Amino acid sequence: MKKLLILALSIWFSNGYSQQGGMWIPSLLKGQNEKEMKNLGMKISISDIYNVNSSSLKDAVPQFNGGCTSEVISDKGLLLTNHHCGYGQIQAHSSLQNDYLTNGFVAKNFSEELPNPGTDATFIVRIEDVTTKILKGTENISSLEEKEKLIQKNISETILNSPKESWQENRIKTFFKGNQYLLFVVEVFKDVRLVMAPPSSIGKFGSDTDNWVWPRHTGDFSIFRIYADKNNRPAEYSKDNIPYKPKHFFPISLKGIKENDFTFVFGYPGYTNEYLPAIAVEQLVNQINPARVAIRDAILKIQDEYMRKDPQIKIQYASRYARTANYWKKWKGENLGLIKTNVIDIKKKNEKIFQEKAVKNPKYASVLAQLTEKYKEYEPYNLAMTISQEVILRNNDLLINAYKINDLAKIYEYRGAQSFTDRKANLLKDIEDIFKNYNINVDKDVFEKSIVIYSELMPKQFIPEILSKSFDSKAITNKIYSESALVSYDKIKNLLSGTPEEIVKKINNDVGIKFVNSLTTIFYDKVMPNYQKITSEINELEKIYMEAILEYSKPSDRVFPDANSTLRVTYGKVKGYSPSDAVYYEPITYLEGAMEKYIPNDYEFDIPEKLRELYEKKDYGMYGYKGKMPVCFIATNHTTGGNSGSPAIDAYGNLIGLNFDRVWEGTMSDIYYSPDICRNIMVDIRYVLFVIDKYAGAKHLIEEMKIIK
Repeated sequence: MKKLLILALSIWFSNGYSQQGGMWIPSLLKGQNEKEMKNLGMKISISDIYNVNSSSLKDAVPQFNGGCTSEVISDKGLLLTNHHCGYGQIQAHSSLQNDYLTNGFVAKNFSEELPNPGTDATFIVRIEDVTTKILKGTENISSLEEKEKLIQKNISETILNSPKESWQENRIKTFFKGNQYLLFVVEVFKDVRLVMAPPSSIGKFGSDTDNWVWPRHTGDFSIFRIYADKNNRPAEYSKDNIPYKPKHFFPISLKGIKENDFTFVFGYPGYTNEYLPAIAVEQLVNQINPARVAIRDAILKIQDEYMRKDPQIKIQYASRYARTANYWKKWKGENLGLIKTNVIDIKKKNEKIFQEKAVKNPKYASVLAQLTEKYKEYEPYNLAMTISQEVILRNNDLLINAYKINDLAKIYEYRGAQSFTDRKANLLKDIEDIFKNYNINVDKDVFEKSIVIYSELMPKQFIPEILSKSFDSKAITNKIYSESALVSYDKIKNLLSGTPEEIVKKINNDVGIKFVNSLTTIFYDKVMPNYQKITSEINELEKIYMEAILEYSKPSDRVFPDANSTLRVTYGKVKGYSPSDAVYYEPITYLEGAMEKYIPNDYEFDIPEKLRELYEKKDYGMYGYKGKMPVCFIATNHTTGGNSGSPAIDAYGNLIGLNFDRVWEGTMSDIYYSPDICRNIMVDIRYVLFVIDKYAGAKHLIEEMKIIK
């Protein structure tokens, strides 16, 4: 096991670009990764990137609100992240009277900075390998259930007993499919205030049309500030808190970039699955992604139509539309890339090579064959789970609320009145938040379309009787939206008032909840038990498969752990690419390109008047380059969701950009990284500063930063 875990951690059977791709644990960069980074042009040392004894780059890279990355850019806790990462906070402060989404926002001083309850910034203090402690005693346990119980017990004990300061937290994450466990000691700052946001016509320029594509001209940034208590430690919001003094903050370079420059990205990539067997990728391409895309495609068309007609609905649905569209387009691009690069065939060839080695080892000889059989068994349950999640749990408020309230009734049945009452209070708060951005007409149309698609895509054995034959979707929708209590917060409050017995009776009689219950009964009875059982069996087989991959890898092979929202480093070069025959994309875009896309008053491609004036005058200040204003650039860094907001860093450890996207053809890097077409997209830091200074007039923020000219 020790041999497995000290290997220099990209993809098994490297495809020739041996120095690019991969998401590396910063505490394990010494050795092969350090050599690769130096060969690519890095001038700083690994201890400058990760150090527990003195300040290092890791101390300036907090996770933003659990799902994005950010970076500290001043000694007063100024925090830079993407506009789309701060979109929910900007939206929450917006109204028709103060529309910060449309007009932007700048706090002129500390007192004008806007609090955001529930938003946090999490710093890594140190990382430790605790694999031996977590797997202790599991070697001779054959039962998967018993083994998992012991692992969870060991995790709890290790979290409890590992040293930390009183204001810190211990967290443990698993790597290499359960072959490695790392302890993360973290500090979570809970007072994070909005400082600046550009207008959406800059921060979301190109919106959904340009999302996941190149060339790009989006100023995707927003600025927050971390506040701490008087001891510079994490604290809940208080007017007495003071700006956080960081251990490290990024100097900002205005020197610019050119093709083949070294760059690396530091952040919290969310989820990848690079070691899937070929059959799993085949199911993803042919079934799972097409189902996801079809459902969201229909929903987005409905929401878009309403948003274009009504400014109030546009504000209400802006954030959820962006979330829905983001992965809708990503899944389309992922399929495109997986097919274009013949990933299924590549994996099959690699599996043949693997099998030739594994056949001599009884532990590994049949693991691929077993995985293939399990994935065949898994297929209908995985599809049913995907469709249920998309239709019931993610895209329609009535269905989401019905599911949660129906679940509340079950809590009373299984756990009693106290658990019921506690959960009800939390549920009412969640539902109240949902109704802050709710329109019954939008929701009703989405519902009707959703149940039609559900009946068309769901494997027939899992379709409830109410949808199993020719059914009238409009009649069902009209009945539910006219008779159910689920269409307004006040009606739901009334539904959930009374004794637990009275509430459960009302829940069971509600027409909307009855409908959802007809879907979830089959789900819980036929789908979930088999899905969970087979998932557990697949996980154990994939753990053995991963162990074998590590066992057969040489130190020069670049095997890295899948992303799991932990701090990683990925490195590469600024580089253009060719997505198709006779087409080549340059790696840098300029403001001229935005002007070429400009459509007055358009939802996606409008440009503010002041920005157009600055462009006409070529008034770029110290941020321009040879009379042009750089906007975005691409590189071969291996990123995914969660890397949004990550700092793009030059060879000397300076901030040169802000990661915010990937090219469409390369979104398949979550499954397979190819340096031929996988590119991450970054907004040039010079454009960020230009917008802050010349467009927004927030020179006081520029003065906070350390600028390298």
